[in-house]
Amino acid sequence: MARNLPFVEVVAGHGSVIMKAGLSICFYMRRSHRELAPLISQALRAYLQAVGRQALTWYPDLEGEWRVLDDSALESTHRELLTHPAPFIQLRDSYGSLVDFQFLYRGVDLDSPESRRAPGLHTCAVSFWLPAHFLQSRGSGPFRELALSLAKLLPFNSGHAGPSFHAWLGMEDLMQHMFQLGLRYPGMDVPDEHNNAYSVGEKIQGVHWMNFLGPPVLEALGGPSALAARLQTPGTSVQALGDDRAVVTLGPEPDAGDTKEGRVLPAHRELARILEPWFAAREVSRPYRENAALRLWERRFLD
Repeated sequence: MARNLPFVEVVAGHGSVIMKAGLSICFYMRRSHRELAPLISQALRAYLQAVGRQALTWYPDLEGEWRVLDDSALESTHRELLTHPAPFIQLRDSYGSLVDFQFLYRGVDLDSPESRRAPGLHTCAVSFWLPAHFLQSRGSGPFRELALSLAKLLPFNSGHAGPSFHAWLGMEDLMQHMFQLGLRYPGMDVPDEHNNAYSVGEKIQGVHWMNFLGPPVLEALGGPSALAARLQTPGTSVQALGDDRAVVTLGPEPDAGDTKEGRVLPAHRELARILEPWFAAREVSRPYRENAALRLWERRFLD
C-alpha cells in the first residue's frame, strides 16, 4: 500500500472485494449543468489523458445493463454531456468487482422543480477515482497536478482531493464500517458525490489533503492571503487559483493518519476549526444519517 495510506480491504462472502483504500478528486459547482457541459467534457478528457484511455472501459446503458465503453460509446458520452440538461454519467474500469478508476458526474438543472423545492442545496458534482497504487508507481506529484489541472478547468465552489475509501455504496452495514474506520484513519474520505449533489450547495464537504475553496466561502474568509495568515501548521500551503479560488494543501504527501499510532493530523484539525461554519452535513434523508458513527466522523477533526 502507498505510504501513509492504510491497507484496508473488505471481502464479501462470495469473495468479491467491496471496500478498499484509494484516492479521489471531487468538485462541487453551484450552477446548472448547461453552463458547465463543455467544461465537464474537457475534464473527462483530461482525466483520461492522465490515467490512460484503458482506465475506463464500462458504462451502464439506459436499462442499467453494463456495456463496453469503446471509442464510439465514449464519444456518445461526450455528446450526452453536451446536450442533456441534467445527465448522470458513470464510467468505470469494471462492472463485476470494485473499481480502481471511475468517473462519476451528477448534473443538475437549478431551474427544475426539484431544485426549486430545495433552494441553495443542489449542485453539480463530479468525481474522479484512482487506485492507491497510483502513488506507489508515480508518486504524489502527478496526482496533485491532475487535481490542480481539473480545478483550473472547473468553476468550483468547493472541492477536495486525497485518500478515500472506495466501496459499494448503499450498503448500510458497510457504510457504518467505513465511518468507524474513518475515525481511526481521519484523513480518509467516504465519498458519496451522487447524494452530496443534493445537499452540499455552496458549503464544504469536510477537510482533506487538498481543499479547493471558491465563492462564497473563500471571500468570507478574506481571500487566500488572509486564510494563509491563519494557518500556522508547518507544511500547509495556500495557493491562489485566479481571483476568487484557492487550494489549501495539508502537507507534502497525502496522509490518512492513524489515531492508534498518534497520527491525528494537526494540520487537518487546524483547517477544520476555521472552516467549521461552512461544513455541510450529509444528506439528512439517508438512513445512515441516524448512524452515530457518521455524526462522530463528520466531527473527527473538531472534537
